[in-house]
Amino acid sequence: MNASTRFLNPAEAARRLGVSAKALRLYEQRGLVAPARNAAGWRSYSPDEMTRGAEIVALRALGLSLAQVARVLAGDAATLESALAAHQAALEGRARQLTETIGKVRHLRTDLAQGRAPTAEALTQLLGAAARIDVEFELPWPWGGELFRLRDVRPLNYIVGPLGSGKTRLALRITETLPSAAFLGLERLKGGNAVARLDADTALRSRVEQTLAWLADDGATVSDALIALLAGLENQGPAALVVDMVEQGLDSATQQAVSAHLRRRGPDAQPLFLLTRSCVILDLAAVGADESIIFCPANHSPPSRVAPWPGAPGYEAVASCLASPEVRARTQGVIAWRPQVA
Repeated sequence: MNASTRFLNPAEAARRLGVSAKALRLYEQRGLVAPARNAAGWRSYSPDEMTRGAEIVALRALGLSLAQVARVLAGDAATLESALAAHQAALEGRARQLTETIGKVRHLRTDLAQGRAPTAEALTQLLGAAARIDVEFELPWPWGGELFRLRDVRPLNYIVGPLGSGKTRLALRITETLPSAAFLGLERLKGGNAVARLDADTALRSRVEQTLAWLADDGATVSDALIALLAGLENQGPAALVVDMVEQGLDSATQQAVSAHLRRRGPDAQPLFLLTRSCVILDLAAVGADESIIFCPANHSPPSRVAPWPGAPGYEAVASCLASPEVRARTQGVIAWRPQVA
């Protein structure tokens, strides 16, 4: 293996590890990785450093802070045991739910074999907490009242479309239609709305500070815009949340950290609808089974789901809507309160 394949520059190393280059620099500052320097003085990541980086990413995925990661890498078995115990408990909880569901299916099949058809209520209960939302509503202008059925709502949903396509109107109608849903608009970036909410709700403030610390460890820049966004995302009141231009005011590294954080929430999380034009927030190559893309065409054809692979109907149109965050103007919020992030 030659040097060009064995040693990676920071951008390529970060891409392969699934973190931002800023996060990789932060790992270095904390002494977790120690990249070599090539003849020109640039950082260069060897296979050993990439293995170390993969260990850090895996430990972070278990819920450890960078300080805890450092202790585990130094041989602290107690910290790792605690994280693994929590992970095991979560997996066992899912296993119990799956076992219960299998039992319900077996019971329904037995009834069906004996000529007793299951009721609609029994079939609905079969899915339990993991049941997907399925709603139908009339589309607002410019679609002229056409019916739109939103099937199998996922925990993470992206709404994409060119300017003037009606995506904001669609987002507002989704907010009106879904039970107990809330809309988090761009007004979050103005005034002291987030400050007032955090000052009035100490539990919310604690959750925001905890998430900020996590995101900062992943390379995010703590800013007024990020605090305002998290004040909405960490609010446990709404059953579903629709967020207007989630990337507004966030640099690329922060968007990447936020995107990774939202993906870690799991399949039973509160449904989120994210309006976005960012190729970092909506990385088409990373869309998973718990995510969906809703595209609003420029010609005011009805919105539709788009599959995240090249060649799928609407894929190229979605890709063209994802403008680079570096060239888009960013709104700065005016929020006085700043948390202490270790």
